[in-house]
Amino acid sequence: MMHNVLITGGSGYLGGTLLARLPAANLSLNIFALVRNDSQAEAVKQYRATPITFDISDASAVRDAVVNNRITVVYYLVDAINSDAQVSFIKALAEVEEATGQDVHFLHTTGAKMFSSHTGMPNDRPLLDTDPSLYDLAKSRLGSIKPLVLNQAVKTNCTVIDEGDKYGVRTYILVPCIVYGKGEGFGNTISIQTVDIVKAAKAVGKVHKVDDGSPSWPVCHVIDNTNLYINLLRNILSGSGPGYGKNGYYLASSGSVVWNDLYSAMAVGLAKRNVIQDSTVSTRADAVTIEKMAVALGVPPEFVPVQVGGNCTFTAENGKKLGWKPQFESGHILEAADEEVEWILKHRK
Repeated sequence: MMHNVLITGGSGYLGGTLLARLPAANLSLNIFALVRNDSQAEAVKQYRATPITFDISDASAVRDAVVNNRITVVYYLVDAINSDAQVSFIKALAEVEEATGQDVHFLHTTGAKMFSSHTGMPNDRPLLDTDPSLYDLAKSRLGSIKPLVLNQAVKTNCTVIDEGDKYGVRTYILVPCIVYGKGEGFGNTISIQTVDIVKAAKAVGKVHKVDDGSPSWPVCHVIDNTNLYINLLRNILSGSGPGYGKNGYYLASSGSVVWNDLYSAMAVGLAKRNVIQDSTVSTRADAVTIEKMAVALGVPPEFVPVQVGGNCTFTAENGKKLGWKPQFESGHILEAADEEVEWILKHRK
């Protein structure tokens, strides 16, 4: 039986690239895309997707959209923090499974921050996405994570898994990291982390470190990230039984990059275009500088290091078991930094 797949967040960086590439994957499915207005509805049709409009904060609306359209797979890419909508989708998927007998699947997009020093997860050794203790590690951190928004995001990951177990819905936690490269969708085509480095640097006239030492972070080109999303779906549709629930964490990463190296590479591009004073990276930002960076990023000062720093040793293994292999090595982001800066500045204009 053909699956009906719903993509939320199709106007975003990750969701848009997924929507653009999914038709060429030659999978047996019908694509639905959540849209907010008529222009988005027209835009998604170019990807052979059926536009659908409803309020994800309305549980009844979610239920009607999923059940009436016999949605069996949901890509959720619109909110990694709160869990109310995710629970509504999972309950609705359970109804579809009961009515059709098909397995149903909920693919939730979170972020590498939830597996990093920012949440107190182990970062003195590789933390594999196949580690059977990941759920318990996350659960044990709840209540002690600051800022509280990260505590809520970690809790949401656990809630998705718990509710999936409760209602018999297979859930998957997809974990983007530092994603870079040109997005291919109809909406936003630039990343988050690299954009924040640019925004912060423009605000203070230089690129600043926000940590001591040389912390690192997993990195992934947007095409590789998208290919993992599609590869997981391919394995779901083929019935090969990819890990789900507490065994369903999937990091898209080809390796790690040292923040200081990324800062330096992007500083060169910014200085070349006279956006900042020079290409040297300053020592750890002081309180006054952090305050200015916070204003530019639209976050509290204590959240600046969360946006553009920290240490994360989360390591991709689960996707490789499905046959996923990244095209771009981790060092490619440094080679592409000049192009990334150019694309960000052009897009933000």
